[in-house]
Amino acid sequence: MQRRGVKQGDPSSAARGAPRTERRRTEGAQSQWRLKGALLGLFIVFILVSFSQNVPQGLIQHLVYTYRIRLPFFVDLSRPAEFSLNHTINMYLTSEEGISLGVWHTVPASQWKEAQGKDLAWYQNTLSDGNPVFIYLHGNTGTRAAPHRVGVAKVLSEVGYHVLSPDYRGFGDSTGEPTEAGLTTDALYLYKWVKARSGNSLVAIWGHSLGTGVTTNAAAELIKQGEVLDGVILEGAFNSARIQDKTNPFSWYYWKIPGTGYLFPEPSAATFEFPSAENLKKMRSPILFLHSKDDHLAPIEFTQEMFEVAVRAQNAERVKMVSFDGSLGYLHNGLYRDPNLPDILKKFVRSLKKDD
Repeated sequence: MQRRGVKQGDPSSAARGAPRTERRRTEGAQSQWRLKGALLGLFIVFILVSFSQNVPQGLIQHLVYTYRIRLPFFVDLSRPAEFSLNHTINMYLTSEEGISLGVWHTVPASQWKEAQGKDLAWYQNTLSDGNPVFIYLHGNTGTRAAPHRVGVAKVLSEVGYHVLSPDYRGFGDSTGEPTEAGLTTDALYLYKWVKARSGNSLVAIWGHSLGTGVTTNAAAELIKQGEVLDGVILEGAFNSARIQDKTNPFSWYYWKIPGTGYLFPEPSAATFEFPSAENLKKMRSPILFLHSKDDHLAPIEFTQEMFEVAVRAQNAERVKMVSFDGSLGYLHNGLYRDPNLPDILKKFVRSLKKDD
């Protein structure tokens, strides 16, 4: 039988005639690389164990856990118009040395046309135009561009209010690592930055989820300084004292080298408290609780307890709670979709003006 010849330089023919032994060699090489990778991993773990005998544990944790993953990918937070906020400007503020906070300032929707093409100075000057100003402190993970956070900014803007939406340190494009003290510092800095530019305009804080803890921390600290917030909204509030599994709220920030969790503990849950219930006993600001009955992350029963604490500390005229039926499906993040929310907000702001 005559053998079929294979012309040199004919890649398609060569591919068809590739012997099985070549595939076996490739698979063998891949197995060798996997084995080498596993051995390298074991070597790294061995070095870390040896290293940990002579180096303080805090430094070990810093080295192991400060590999960050920024999500979402391919999002430019410096361009709020790409998130349908075209009457918004992006800016960066320094809350303390080495910490840069990304912040969006959205003006009232009535100023949409006038805002086009305006610079940072124009936006800052509008803070003293007499329209109420809300600082929106968002929940854990994600950025100021999350759809429900953009939704809140739009609702506030539509009813005629300014909105300052920051990303805390370690969130979004803000620098630094998140800690309870750090987030509180960021909130206080932004509040004072706004107050220095807002003239006689009302300045209130709206905290959502983790942001409710940051808000009450900031309010309690301001009380120590002799200052009372004009108003506070607490949406999806949680009570850390009632959380049985106190997972560190910033665990998303850290990337673990596989296997090191057995050797070096993750930053302890004891590093955060967010004692909102205790803070509410000290607060003297009008407070509005907003909560969905089907909230799957912050049970409404716990929020009801916090509401009652706040009422006892002040009175039922200054502390209100609005709950939303669970059949509406708002869960933890969807209250901004409620058609009655604008009227609820306007009623709350009118009550603040009466307190002046």
